[in-house]
Amino acid sequence: MSHEPAKIINALTFDVEDYYQVSAFEKHIDRGLWDTYESRVFDNTHKILSFLDIKNIKATFFILGCVAEKNKNLVMDIHAEGHEVACHGYSHKLVYNQTPDEFKYETEKARDILESAINTKILGYRAASYSITHKSLWALDIIEKCGFLYDSSIFPIYHDRYGIEDFDRNICQINYRNRSYNLIEFPISATRLAGLNIPISGGGYFRLYPYRLTKYLLNHYHRRDVAPFMFYLHPWEFDPEQPRIGGLSLFTKFRHYNNIDKCKERLEQLVSDFSFTRVDAVLKEKGLLRFDD
Repeated sequence: MSHEPAKIINALTFDVEDYYQVSAFEKHIDRGLWDTYESRVFDNTHKILSFLDIKNIKATFFILGCVAEKNKNLVMDIHAEGHEVACHGYSHKLVYNQTPDEFKYETEKARDILESAINTKILGYRAASYSITHKSLWALDIIEKCGFLYDSSIFPIYHDRYGIEDFDRNICQINYRNRSYNLIEFPISATRLAGLNIPISGGGYFRLYPYRLTKYLLNHYHRRDVAPFMFYLHPWEFDPEQPRIGGLSLFTKFRHYNNIDKCKERLEQLVSDFSFTRVDAVLKEKGLLRFDD
């Protein structure tokens, strides 16, 4: 008698940052002026929480420390609704533009803000714009020493701002270039197709690709790797009415705003086609985290 293969449960994640804090806008928005912009992250994240409640899905929210500092109730709401709170650093600075001391200070600060808000140990970390690359591998030592048990910062593709193309595409204990860690890496997912690593994980790719292509590539990943994939989105991707930033290049404008008005509809389809849960639940199911961690 033939049996259907067990359904693979994937990780659904949200990087909680405001629309004006994205790395692509750094040349256009002075960090010192962030407080002059209308904040929309609280309402946009609550839209996601309402969506997940209706769908009965739990997810992981990688939250910026500077957002958590001003929105403690948002962190508490995420936690109270059964989602995982994880760390997205403090200021959304690219790791490779920081010194090790600055990175350590900001990582500890963000961790402490989040843990204080929910009185629970934070297990996971994700760097701003996946900026752990060949030139910032030193950050893995600091992430581990800060007490995190897993990281989700490495994107195994070629990209102009991020990526380690030859890194393992699946969940692994980090052992790269003769450096080993106890830290577990759940990389941003890419599927291997025609000799290339193709990004399939969400964000701009989710908005750029036709949904049928996204579904095909995610199914290809499941068939080829028989492993859960990592999917990510941002609260601002559910906000077509967000204020437009002036002076952007056509490419940056396209990458940020393309199909924002279709993102919720596509997510509706995605969660009907694939199964999702929190990152820590995926790792526990695979025996990589203890249930008492």
